Amino acid sequence: SQASFEEDSQKQPAVGHWKTLMPSKGSKEEPETGCQDAGGADETQSTEQLNVSRLRSSSVEIREKGSEFLKEELHKAQKELKLKDKECERLSKVREQLEQELEELTASLFEEAHKMVREANTKQAASEKQLREARGKIDMLQAEVTALKTLVITSTPSSPNRELHPQLQSPSKAVFRKGHGRNKSTSSAMVSAASQNVTPEPVSHERKEVDSILFAEFQAWKESPTLDKSCSFLDRIYREDVGPCLDFTKQELSELVRVAVEQNTLTIEPVASQTLPVMKVSAEECGGPKKCALSGLPRTCKHRIMLGDSGNYYYISPSCRARITAVCNFFTYIRYIQQGLVRQDVELMYWEVMRLRREMSLAKLGFYPSEM
Repeated sequence: SQASFEEDSQKQPAVGHWKTLMPSKGSKEEPETGCQDAGGADETQSTEQLNVSRLRSSSVEIREKGSEFLKEELHKAQKELKLKDKECERLSKVREQLEQELEELTASLFEEAHKMVREANTKQAASEKQLREARGKIDMLQAEVTALKTLVITSTPSSPNRELHPQLQSPSKAVFRKGHGRNKSTSSAMVSAASQNVTPEPVSHERKEVDSILFAEFQAWKESPTLDKSCSFLDRIYREDVGPCLDFTKQELSELVRVAVEQNTLTIEPVASQTLPVMKVSAEECGGPKKCALSGLPRTCKHRIMLGDSGNYYYISPSCRARITAVCNFFTYIRYIQQGLVRQDVELMYWEVMRLRREMSLAKLGFYPSEM
């Protein structure tokens, strides 16, 4: 019963409220419509608020996710940057090590190059020294060979050379030579003996007097011996003796002979014991066994000459041979003096030079030994 009362009370309108049973046409639906409009506006407003809140929540979520992504990317970039820094540091160390090795290698190469240059300079200096010594020995041997050739050529049965036949020397000379025979080198002993005994024995009826001008010129030359003909000593001998003695009819060949004598490259050999060579120049220039190449006159030529290594032989008469031999003897003796092979007093050397000059003068005038 109480429940039914409550239902009835709920069905009945509340006190103070009225309800229009028959609304008018103008205002029939207005209250209801206003309620509906108010409810729709609220609903729209709530929807918009919901959408805004959703948008706000989504934007916040996006921001959070973006910040997390950016943090992750930043963390990755930092890691990569650290790795790159380590790699750069490692490469920098490698570069420094390579630069240091390169500097050490360059320094070692330069040191090795300087060492090689020093060794090469030392070897070159030693080689040049050996070459100079060898040339000096060659010059010495050539001088000895020339002296021996001169001794052999000038020794004949009718006029033997006393240097090659010691038994023909006087006792005093034999003792003098024996006293200087202690040199172990045979050739040097022969040259020394030849240079010390070239002065002939004085003739009893011959008198000599030193010319002061000639002796002064020879002394000045002896202080610094040279083969340069510009000095006063050799200039006089060239003008007065060597030039006239080597002045033959064939001027061109005479000049070649003079140059060969000065350079010590002239060879004289007998014809009889030699096979006739193949002529490289005309027979008119070389002459023949019956014609002298220097004078151009028909003469019996027992000797011939060769200038240097040309291979051309020129037949010469005994007179021309005597003139050439006299000049060669003079140059051989002054070469001995220049090389220090003559150990005599200055006055004795001067008189030997004067004797050689006299031989050149006599040969120029046509005087020569019969064995020529």
